[in-house]
Amino acid sequence: MIRKQDALDYHAQGRRGKVEVVPSKPCQTQRDLSLAYTPGVAEPCREIHEHPDDAYLYTAKGNLVAVVSNGTAVLGLGDIGALAGKPVMEGKGILFKRFADIDVFDIELNTHDPQEIINAVRLLEPTFGGINLEDIKAPECFLIEEELKKIMNIPVFHDDQHGTAIISGAALLNALEIQRKKIGDVKVVFSGAGAAGIACARHYERLGVKRENMILVDTKGVVYRGRTAGMNAYKEYFAIETEARTLADAMKGADVFCGVSAKDIVSREMIRSMADRPIVMAMANPDPEISYEEATAARDDIIMATGRSDYPNQVNNVLGFPFIFRGALDVRASAINDDMKVAATMALANLAKEDVPDSVIRAYGRKRIEFGKDYIIPKPFDPRVLWWEATAVAKAAMDSGVARVPIKDFGAYRDALEARLGKSREVMRFFIHRAQQAPKRIVFPEGEEEKILRAANIVLEEHIAKPILLGSRTLIAQRIKELGLDLDGVEVINPSKSPQHDAYVTAYYELRQRKGRTRYDAERDMKTHNVFGMMMVREGDADGLISGLTQHYPNTVRPALQIIGRKDKVTTIAGLYMLVFKNQTVFIADATVNIDPTAEQLAEIALLAARKVRQLDIEPAVAMLSFSNFGSTRHPYTDKVRRATDLVKQMDPALMVDGEMMADTATDPAIMEEYFPFSSLTKAANILICPDLTSANIAYKLLGKLGGATAIGPILLGIRKPVYLLAPGVDVNDIVNMTAMAVFEAQQQTESNGIKVSVAEGSLEVHHN
Repeated sequence: MIRKQDALDYHAQGRRGKVEVVPSKPCQTQRDLSLAYTPGVAEPCREIHEHPDDAYLYTAKGNLVAVVSNGTAVLGLGDIGALAGKPVMEGKGILFKRFADIDVFDIELNTHDPQEIINAVRLLEPTFGGINLEDIKAPECFLIEEELKKIMNIPVFHDDQHGTAIISGAALLNALEIQRKKIGDVKVVFSGAGAAGIACARHYERLGVKRENMILVDTKGVVYRGRTAGMNAYKEYFAIETEARTLADAMKGADVFCGVSAKDIVSREMIRSMADRPIVMAMANPDPEISYEEATAARDDIIMATGRSDYPNQVNNVLGFPFIFRGALDVRASAINDDMKVAATMALANLAKEDVPDSVIRAYGRKRIEFGKDYIIPKPFDPRVLWWEATAVAKAAMDSGVARVPIKDFGAYRDALEARLGKSREVMRFFIHRAQQAPKRIVFPEGEEEKILRAANIVLEEHIAKPILLGSRTLIAQRIKELGLDLDGVEVINPSKSPQHDAYVTAYYELRQRKGRTRYDAERDMKTHNVFGMMMVREGDADGLISGLTQHYPNTVRPALQIIGRKDKVTTIAGLYMLVFKNQTVFIADATVNIDPTAEQLAEIALLAARKVRQLDIEPAVAMLSFSNFGSTRHPYTDKVRRATDLVKQMDPALMVDGEMMADTATDPAIMEEYFPFSSLTKAANILICPDLTSANIAYKLLGKLGGATAIGPILLGIRKPVYLLAPGVDVNDIVNMTAMAVFEAQQQTESNGIKVSVAEGSLEVHHN
C-alpha cells in the first residue's frame, strides 16, 4: 500500500517533480556552443525552411509528444484543475520515456472551453510529432479529439478513451477464448458512459461484439432508446430497446461486465446473476466496482480483471499509449486510426500466449506465469510489448495508408526497438542474426531443467541453433507438456541408452587411462551428463555445449579441459566478460579461472581476448591494468604486468596494447594525451586485462551493479570447441543469448587456431564466482 507521505516524498525529494531536459549533443567547448546555437544553428534552420520535412532530421520533433490536459477528469479526483493535474502529466512523460524511449513535454491548459483547447493544441503542431490528450472530461473530450484529428497532420490520441479500450479489448479476446465463448454471441454490460466507457463500447464493436448485445449504464441508469435525461449523441448511438433500467437488471444473463465507473457498485448477487463462465473487468481506479475477493467468492467459474497491480489481469493503460505512439512516430503517421488500435489489441492478445521471460517473473514475485484465467494480458514490465505492439501498429499504419515513411525491413525495425531498451540487446541481436545464418548443434547436459527447455523452445522458434537435450525422454516430454512448449523436432538423448554410449566410454577411457581413470571409472563418469555432452562435442556429434545452471563452474570447466582440451599451442584458458554500457562495450579478463596468473599467462590471456574481440568485428585496444602508470610505482605486482605487456607486444606487434596503467588512464584518452603522449594506446581501451582474478571479478561485478553495465559471459577462452558456462541464477533469455554466442563461435572454427606463447603449462585452478 502506498502511503501519502511516501508519494509526497517521491515527488519532492532531490530535483523537484519527475522530469528534466537532458541534452543529446555535447556542449562542453566553444565549438560545441557555436554548433548548438549561433552561428551554427542557422544551417538546419535554412534547411527546414526550404524542406519542412527536414525538421524530422535536424530536430527532436519526430520523437517528441505533447501530453495535454486541462485537469477536468484527473484519475479518480475529478475536476481539480490544470495545475493540480500536472503531477499526472509528468508521470505520463516518465512512462513514455521508460517504456518506449519517447520524449515528452507536459502542457497544462487553464481553460474549460473546448475551442480554446483546440486552438492551443493546433498551434503546437510545428513542435511535436504527436499529441496525447489526457484527463479531459466527457463529452468535451470527444469533440476536442475529433476536431483536432480533422485539422492536424500528426497523430492525436485521447488515452483515457482508447487506452482502456485497447488493453481491455485484448483481455476480452483472450478471456472469451478461455471461457469458450464467441464474440458475436456475447452480451456485454458497460458501467460508465463517459470517455472510457463509450470508447470501450466502440472498440468492442470493432472487435466483433454486436451493438444490439451491448447495454450502457451511467449514473442515471440504463441507456435505452427514448431516454432523455443525461443523454448526448455518443450515448444515443448505443441506446437500445430494453426493459432493463438498472445495473442489476442489465447484468442478469450477461456474459461480460466492463466497468469504468465507481467503486463498490456491483454486488455478489449481480455477479451470480450473470451467465455461465462470466468475464468481469472491474476497472474503476483506484478501487474497482467489485473487489477481486468478492467477485471470485461469488463465482468459481469467473475470469476477473481490474485496474490494480495487486491482483491478476491488471488492465493498465501503460500497455498501450507508449507503444502505439512509438509505432506511429516511427512511420511518421498522420493519425492513429481504428486499424492501428485493433492491431495493438491483437498484438497484446497474442503476446499473452507466449512464454513469459524470467525478468517478468522476477518482477512479479517469482511465481510461474502462463496463459490462463489469471493471465489474459501481458504484464506492464514485459519488455517484449515494445516490439510486438509498436511493430503491429506501424504495419497497420502502412496498410491503412496513414504512414508517410514506411518501414522497409521489419526485422531491422524490431532490432532497433530492442536496442532502445539498452545497448546489450543490440549487441545480442548481432550474435542471434549471425547464428541464424548457419545454426549449429548445441548440446545441453541439463536438458531436464525448466529454464533449459524454455530456452530451447525459443532457440528452435528463432532458428538460432539445433538444440540437443540430455536427460530422460519421459521426464523431458512430461515437462514440455506441463510448460506448454512446442519442441517438435528437438533431439533428446538419454546418455545411458544412447547407441553412442559404449563408443564414448571406450574413447573416454583411452583418453584418460593414463590420468588415473579405469574402465570402471569411465563407465561411471559417462553417466554424468556433462561428461557425455563433452564427448559429443569432442567426437563431432555436437558443435558446442552449454552447462552450469545447476552446478559450479569447475564441474563444467574441468571435463571441458580433460575431454575437449585447449586449442593448439594454447596453454592458458580464461574467462572473458563483455560489459555493455549505454554508449560503449568493454571486455574484462580474467574473472573466472586464473587466481594469480604469471606474466606469461597474462600475456596469453590478453592475446586470446584480443582474438575473440576481433571475431566480433571490433578492433581491440588492450590495457594491461595495475595500480601504477608506466613505472610510477615499482613493485613485483607492477613488474609482472609490465613484463606481460612486453610479451604481448612481442607476440603481436600490430595489436594496440600498452601498460602497465591505471584503470582511469586506460579509459580516458584525455589523461593519456596530457600525461602519457608516448603511449601506443591512442584511444580508450576496450579490453581491460586485470592483474589477477580478484581484481577482475570485483571490477566486472561493480561495473554491473553500480556502473549500469550489462555483463555477458563468461566466454571461455582457449578451449578447442565452444563451451559456455551458465550461472545458477541465469535467465532464460541469457541462455538463449549464450546459445547464439556458442553458435557464432562454432561458425568461427575454420579460422586460425591458437596463439603462440612459449610458456610451461602451469597448474589450473577453477573457482566459482
